[in-house]
Parts: sequence; C-alpha cells; structure tokens
Amino acid sequence: MTLKIHRSEEDILIRKCCQQDGQAQEALYNRYAASMLGTCCRYIKDPDQAEDVMIGGFVKVFRKIDQFKGEGSFEGWLRRVMVNEALTFIRKNKNMYLEVDIETIDREPNYHTLNSELEADDLLQLVHQLPTGYRTVFNMYAVEGYSHKEIAEQLGISENTSKSQLSRARGLLQKKLLKTEQLLNQKIQ
Repeated sequence: MTLKIHRSEEDILIRKCCQQDGQAQEALYNRYAASMLGTCCRYIKDPDQAEDVMIGGFVKVFRKIDQFKGEGSFEGWLRRVMVNEALTFIRKNKNMYLEVDIETIDREPNYHTLNSELEADDLLQLVHQLPTGYRTVFNMYAVEGYSHKEIAEQLGISENTSKSQLSRARGLLQKKLLKTEQLLNQKIQ
C-alpha cells in the first residue's frame, strides 16, 4: 500500500470545502460554474432560470460535499447534482413539464443521414426548441447517459414513455436539422 503524498489541487479544494472554507468554495465555483451552467441550460430553456438552478445546485453541493467519497470524478458527481436539481425544477414547474404540442409531433419520423457542419451552439438551440419533456429525456439519455429505466425512475414515467419521448425528440430534431441544412444550402447558392 502506498500513500499519496501530493494531493491534487481539486482534492485540496474539496477538503477545504468540507471545512466550509469560503475561498475554497469560491474557487471551486469559479472552476466549474461555466460547464455546470451548460448542463443546466440543456434542461431549462430560460437562461436566468438555468442559472438559478445552477446556483441552487452549488448550494446543495457545498452543504453535502462531504458525501463525495472520491469514487469517480468530482466533476461527474457535481454534474449529477446539477441534473437532479434541473429535474427537480422541472417537476416543480409541472405546467411546462412533459407538455407536448400534439400538432408538432410526427407520428413516424423520417430518419435521414445528415452531413451537416453545425456548430455545437446551433445544435443546442435546436434541442432547446424541443418540448420540455422531449428535451429532458433526450438530454438524460443522449447527453448524460442515463438508461430508460433510470429516466423513468427519475421522472416518474414509464420506460416506454421514456423510449417514446426519445424517439419523438430525435424525430423533431431530425426535421429541424433537415430544415436548417436546406436553409444553409439556399444561402450558399
């Protein structure tokens, strides 16, 4: 058994945060705020609300940081806290949770191959246009790597609903991508 003599800067920050050191908390916040805001924005359309959720997530992190046991990456643990905060926000705001405009659903989406050069921000904008339920399931499955069983448990829906919403989200994204590609092609010509 070997002892770690040198701790990484992150380990030191975490240890100090466990001791409620304000400077360490600020440093940890500054290190991860931008990427965690990005995580929250994938779930919540309104940037101000996403920022509120992120800040609430950091408050929870600083209260429960001693629960991080060093298994896996700290950033992964932090991201999971942020996703859970975003899901809690969505559940509390049921008026937008899983609301679907039936007129926008294509019952049998047509999947085509795209060879598009879209930037990540463009794709994020398209994902933001999805209805809340579709966007939530899409993010949890495609971005965060949750299984349909985990999504169903987190959101209080069935696995089949999760699969259906993912399929419909992909269909809507495919349509939006095709439309965007057509518009880009028209501008080029």
